Amino acid sequence: MTDLTKLTIAEARKGLKNRDYTSLELTDAFLSNIEAANAQLNAYVAVTADKARNMAKASDETLAKGVGGALEGIPLGIKDLFATNGVHTQACSHILDGFKPAYESTVTTNLWADGAVMLGKLNMDEFAMGSSNETSYYGDVINPWRKQGSNQDLVPGGSSGGSATAVAARLCMGATATDTGGSIRQPAAFTGTVGIKPTYGRCSRWGIVAFASSLDQAGPIAHTVRDSAILMKSMASVDPKDTTSVDIEVPDYEAAIGKSVKGLKIGIPAEYRLDGMPGEIEELWQKGIDWLKDAGAEIVDISMPHTKYALPAYYIVAPAEASSNLARYDGVRYGLRVPGKDIVEMYENTRAEGFGDEAKRRILIGTYVLSAGYYDAYYLKAQKVRTLIKRDFDLAWANGVDAILTPATPSAAFGVADQDLHADPVKMYLNDIFTVTVNMAGLPGISVPAGLDKDGLPLGLQLIGKPFDESTLFQVGQVIEDAAGSFEPDKWWG
Repeated sequence: MTDLTKLTIAEARKGLKNRDYTSLELTDAFLSNIEAANAQLNAYVAVTADKARNMAKASDETLAKGVGGALEGIPLGIKDLFATNGVHTQACSHILDGFKPAYESTVTTNLWADGAVMLGKLNMDEFAMGSSNETSYYGDVINPWRKQGSNQDLVPGGSSGGSATAVAARLCMGATATDTGGSIRQPAAFTGTVGIKPTYGRCSRWGIVAFASSLDQAGPIAHTVRDSAILMKSMASVDPKDTTSVDIEVPDYEAAIGKSVKGLKIGIPAEYRLDGMPGEIEELWQKGIDWLKDAGAEIVDISMPHTKYALPAYYIVAPAEASSNLARYDGVRYGLRVPGKDIVEMYENTRAEGFGDEAKRRILIGTYVLSAGYYDAYYLKAQKVRTLIKRDFDLAWANGVDAILTPATPSAAFGVADQDLHADPVKMYLNDIFTVTVNMAGLPGISVPAGLDKDGLPLGLQLIGKPFDESTLFQVGQVIEDAAGSFEPDKWWG
């Protein structure tokens, strides 16, 4: 039998339906891979082997009757931000020590309803705060990719680094992830996987631990554009428990795969050509332009003048919302509690010990920009900038642009514990330079693997779409995937 873990979701779905193998066999293959690799890659913080096998057996019974959901029997990894009933859910933070919710997030509820199997909970930056997956209480996630001829450990990107590594290293068929400023698209680009951040409101946020509520959005990471389309269809829904979720019909995203892009207008924003941008990124972008042009798309230059303000505005809005959202973690009802002589000292001790450095940094920034005397100067101004960023995109759509093509990241994956980046948090934040505008405007964006750099590391291209027009991103993304081919890391682990 072929290695079942090498199958795409689309292939596995077909094989399960034909009874070429069982979901239990598929699930056991992935559990074996996890057992062999996780000590080195640290992608999973909790493996739910017994639960996975029970879910797989139930799927096999369903499939034997000739029925089954859209993801019947497909083994998935779940980011530790999603509440899973009775299973470790800690946002990879010490402050949520031992927390196991008595409820299920809407997104995972949708996946289980469609027959998916849960392999376990995936590592991530603490409270989704990070661009390298080095802020987790459970330690760094390691990228399965390495530079040619090097043994140096590389980061998988963040905050959904566990999701990206697990998919790239064949430790699950696909994974849930979240994106607040690039946390799906950047790790996807760093690991040669496909990641889509849907339109704000497309997926319910209920049962997902909040970082910045006006920016957070769930989405999938998978091997192919088609697989990400299959997962998106199951994850998306309106939800009465989340008033920001939008009641718009969820289309069959897979139907967009393979459609011609002839006549589509693809915008190329001048402002994404940054000073000092590596030549490889520029070349990759040009390659993407040429692929789309060859496929019949019309390439148009556009201007998005407020792009340069996106990153500073984001790092005011996101920490402000984080400061508010993380105020609830105080040691009183659940999670970590560090005693003190009175309740105030207990609060202080718990939060001091429970939060990591990056979470503390963002809470402090957020509290500062929301404080009396600074609110107007910082937070209010950042929200006005956000409106201008959104208007730049609105003008592009009004001028007939169907999608926008940009690089996904300013570089390939960098080394774990890169001193240059750790000494200067702002340099780390610059990894989000191409992605934050999408969150600020609430738009969908997808990262598709598009090539390898001079060291043999994957690079991604980003497509940005109109609100609730993820179908066009899958349609155009498939053209890039077809032209670029597939990429797989050389296996050095397990």
